[in-house]
Amino acid sequence: MVSKKIKKAVAKVLIIIALILGAIYAGFPVLWMIVNSFKPNTEIFAYPPRFISRTFSLSAYKIIISDPVKVRFFINSYLVSFSVTFFTLIVAILTSYSFSRYDFRLKRTLNMIIISVQAVPPITLLIPYFGLIVTLGMYNSYWALILTYMVFTLPYAILMMTGYLNTISKELDEAVMIDGASPLYALWKILVPISKPGIVSVGIYTFMQAWNEYLFALTLTKTIDMRTVPIGIQQLMGQHSYEWNEMMAMSILGCLPVLIMFLFFQRYFIGGMTTGAIKS
Repeated sequence: MVSKKIKKAVAKVLIIIALILGAIYAGFPVLWMIVNSFKPNTEIFAYPPRFISRTFSLSAYKIIISDPVKVRFFINSYLVSFSVTFFTLIVAILTSYSFSRYDFRLKRTLNMIIISVQAVPPITLLIPYFGLIVTLGMYNSYWALILTYMVFTLPYAILMMTGYLNTISKELDEAVMIDGASPLYALWKILVPISKPGIVSVGIYTFMQAWNEYLFALTLTKTIDMRTVPIGIQQLMGQHSYEWNEMMAMSILGCLPVLIMFLFFQRYFIGGMTTGAIKS
């Protein structure tokens, strides 16, 4: 008995140590990025390196906030990301309701197509989408990014929402329709309010995908006024010098929206992810 207790105690200590080391490994780059964002550019590569700067400076943040071009990057990212999230949720809710509540021809085939689209690497579609967007006359526009991002966010959103709606008894909305309500009324007035965890988790995931996307944002836009935050960070890399402190500051500001959303909706996010994953 004593030997088993010792083994359990040792195992517990080792697990705690491993978790601490993992947290340091994962968190140190972020902490280093935050620290360097408050340093002058010349001090970032000083030797020996200094973790805490002697000349604490907000100059990098002031430059970004006061520069209309850099502010435009954030406006573009917000506009595209919120639009993608809104339209993805609308289409995903309607589609998942159909998959969850009705049986129809080609239902299995459509499910397979949705799963197949999710499995396709986005980079393989870069050239076809570029040609399509140019042909449709949407090159260098918000709609080019919004519609393209939706192609990659919708499959996951539909699968997750279908799995979540499958956990809700059909008798609930059937009872409402027996009283004379339409299926859309049952969806928006009954199912959607009690599906907040699933909707929030899908919304946050969709927003993150749109906010962090780089490749299509670079390919489908041309002018500086249409660029998003990831492209803006890349453009701080000059031919002869890098504005490292501004890059770090812009990266921190770029992380804040997703971090704030996750902190506010963490309870819904975790609940929606686990429920949809288990029941789908």
